[in-house]
Parts: sequence; structure tokens; C-alpha cells
Amino acid sequence: MEDPLPRLLAEHAATGRLPGRATLEECRAAGERAAEQGVPLRVLIDEALRAVEGTAALRRAVAALMEGYEGAQLAAWRSEELARREFVDDLLQGRAERLAERAERFGLRLAESYTVAVARGMSDGDPDRIERDLIARFGSHNVLVAVRDGLLVCVVPATLPAAVGEFSHHVRARFADGWRLGVGRPKRGPGGVVASFREAAGALELADKLGIRAQVVRAADLLVFPVLLRDRAAIEDLVTSVLSPLLQARGGHEPLLETLEAIFAAHGNQAAAARRLGVSTRTVTYRLERIRRLTGFSPDEPTQRFTLETAVLGARLLEWP
Repeated sequence: MEDPLPRLLAEHAATGRLPGRATLEECRAAGERAAEQGVPLRVLIDEALRAVEGTAALRRAVAALMEGYEGAQLAAWRSEELARREFVDDLLQGRAERLAERAERFGLRLAESYTVAVARGMSDGDPDRIERDLIARFGSHNVLVAVRDGLLVCVVPATLPAAVGEFSHHVRARFADGWRLGVGRPKRGPGGVVASFREAAGALELADKLGIRAQVVRAADLLVFPVLLRDRAAIEDLVTSVLSPLLQARGGHEPLLETLEAIFAAHGNQAAAARRLGVSTRTVTYRLERIRRLTGFSPDEPTQRFTLETAVLGARLLEWP
């Protein structure tokens, strides 16, 4: 069917009349059709220029063409973005319906292994900017960024560890103070993406409970803690048996627990632990002696040190007392 737009524009050019509402609507429709058919914008404008010679008519006609063209592109982008968000939501929840088919559309090869990193503390506008920067470097088929449960989630192939580092760099540069990043272990397949996501989010929770200061926490470095929690009754018994006497300490148990944590972090170096706590070395020595007298355990003896450290970690995990 012949496009009526060039004829309509030529008529306006010949008579000098400005395009009316009907002609402008036809221009917008023509712009939409051109966008949907993949016609380059310059080709569309060239056709309008050939048909229209009057300056005022040209301005109105081209404006309508551009409006239709850009409107169609925006609608297509929004549709794609909605589909992408729905796919990511289904992927991270493990809903398998047409997952593989949709994954190909976004460049993911679900038979491969993927690593998931999650960041907390984002500001408005950060997700879109970070995704654009990552895609510009690694390509849209290698990066999937989305917001889930208040976290910024980044899914990348396990064969591309540099992408996690780049993600961390952008989070560091653009997130508010207090941000933290969790990184799951590489996992294979759709279920692996879910597992890596849960590990990454779980690493953030563990870091909070344990008072870990590092801003980037890796699930691979925290594997011992889920093991401790699998036998909750045993860890509760250990914590109660070893640390309950500290509840009777004058000034409370918390300074003594913090001192043990500092000593373990400093590998037994009392001066380093004192600097970490912001107290004198004499204070650390005094507190350690109180712990030994109250509990019967000393961090200077290897076996007792392990028992104490495990009990202190368990106390943080269980939010004891």
C-alpha cells in the first residue's frame, strides 16, 4: 500500500497551508512505523525534506515525525525493560517457566556457571548508571543487573571474574557511606544462579552479625559459619557453657567479648588488639585475665583458644545472650 504521507506533505508545500491535526497524526504514525520497521531516522527525514519545501510546514511535519519515531522507540525500550525485570525476578526466585528460552534473549547461557554479587546501600539512579557502564565494557550478553529485595544484583559468567571487580568499583564510587558487597560462589545452571544469589545475600547478613568490618565479603570465606549453625543445639550448648560466666562480670560481658574478638583478629598480638579497641595494652591484659578466671579458658593455649573463638563466633551468630 502506498504511503500517503509524501503526497499530503507535497500538497501542503504547494498551497502553503500548515499541516493540520490529521496530517500531523499521519506524521506521527509514519514515524512509529519507521521505528518499528528499523528505518534509519535520517532516511525518514530525507523523505520529508523531499516532499516539503515550505519552512513552517517542514518544521511541524518533522517535529511530528520525530515525536512518533521517538515514542515508538521509547515504548519498545520500556517493553524490553519490563521483560528483562520479569526475567531477572523469575531467575532469582528459581521459577523455571520458559527460563531457558528467555535467557537466550538476554544473552545468558544457563548451562554455564555464573557468579552473583549483591550490593547494599544504593542511591537513586545508581542501578541504571552502573548497568550501562558494565554493559559498555563487558557487553549485554555478559552482564545482568537488577534490583531485588533492596539489593543491587549483578549476575556475570564465572569465567569473567573481572566483571565482579568492576561492579565492586562502581559500587564503591557511587553508593552512600556504609555500603557493603556480598559475593556468592560460582554455580552452574539456573538453580546455581539462585544459590549464588542466596549465598551473596547471606554473606551480608553474616558480616553484620559477626561485626566484620570488610566492605566486600565473599561467601567462600565464610563457609564455616553455616556449618556451625547446622547443629544449632550444639553451638548453643557451647556458647552457654563457655561464655555464660561472663554475664556476671562487672561492667557487663560485651567489653570482654569485644576483647576476645580483637585478640583473635590480631592473631594474639595484645598491642594490635589494644589499638583496634582504642584502649591501652594493660587494659587488654587485664580483661584477658578476667576471662581466664571467669571461664577457665585462655586464648594463649591452642586448644582453649579454638574453643573460645568458636564460642565467640557462635555468640555473634545467635545474637547471644
